[in-house]
Amino acid sequence: MNARQIRQSFILLLTAIIWGVAFVAQSVGMDYVGPFTFICVRSLIGGLVLLPCITLLGRLNVQQEQSLPTDRKSGQTPRKKADAKKLALGGVCCGLALCAASCFQQFGILYTSVGKAGFLTAFYIIIVPILGLFFGKKCGPFVWIGVALALAGLYFLCMTESLRLGIGDILVFICACLFSVHILVIDYFTQYVDGVKMSCIQFFVCGAASGIAMLIFEKPELTQLFAAWKPILYAGVLSSGAGYTLQIVGQKDMNPTVASLIMSLESVVSVLAGMLLLNQRLTNRELLGCVLMFTAIVLAQLPQKRVGKQGFADSSG
Repeated sequence: MNARQIRQSFILLLTAIIWGVAFVAQSVGMDYVGPFTFICVRSLIGGLVLLPCITLLGRLNVQQEQSLPTDRKSGQTPRKKADAKKLALGGVCCGLALCAASCFQQFGILYTSVGKAGFLTAFYIIIVPILGLFFGKKCGPFVWIGVALALAGLYFLCMTESLRLGIGDILVFICACLFSVHILVIDYFTQYVDGVKMSCIQFFVCGAASGIAMLIFEKPELTQLFAAWKPILYAGVLSSGAGYTLQIVGQKDMNPTVASLIMSLESVVSVLAGMLLLNQRLTNRELLGCVLMFTAIVLAQLPQKRVGKQGFADSSG
């Protein structure tokens, strides 16, 4: 790995830590407000947090933009107008994918523990490389060994003695599928547009979509929001505003499979956070599932050191 890829990996690791603790905030927040309300408010806060960042970055780049030839009618370069359309499209696509995934995750947390939800969400480490095959993203053999271990881990983590999945497990599994789509959408659009701006747009789209559901299915009150201000602010400022932006920045020019594997370490953090902050405990069977999944996550990262430059060339387009 070169210096840039190491830096991107550390950014994604920080993202995983922020998201792992966010499972606690999501669980505590729903003691006061409904799932759609929580998602709506945290997303809007995340978008608002990014506005000053975008303004600052815009001022730093203004001199470079002024040196470009401008379109006489609109005062914009043809490329800038095309980028604006792609930025809007990327923001809407990412926002809708994020909203769908977040809703299933938020409802799933109502019926399962924080640590278990974290590991189930990490199922996207399996789904991303499988979906990536349809887009020419190649994976080494250790990735597929990791997939097999992760499947075994999910069995011990989710299946009860009666061999039935709980409703919370099913909801969070669907969430993992949708987050896989979210990762691949980000991987596509970050090749062409500014990641921070796209992140800001996706939050407002996610907030608007979940806000519509909130008005239809829930009756939010200001007293409830004020009571949940701590978990909402953490989820909005750090998990949404900082976390998803770090994901977009860190994922740029990275193989999406490698990115998903690093970010899936949030599952380990979620277990630790649930134990330390909520006094939640997993059974021996569930702990075995966690160990298998963690082994799969580590093992599946090993090929990227040996697969060579072709894997990264494939991902960067």
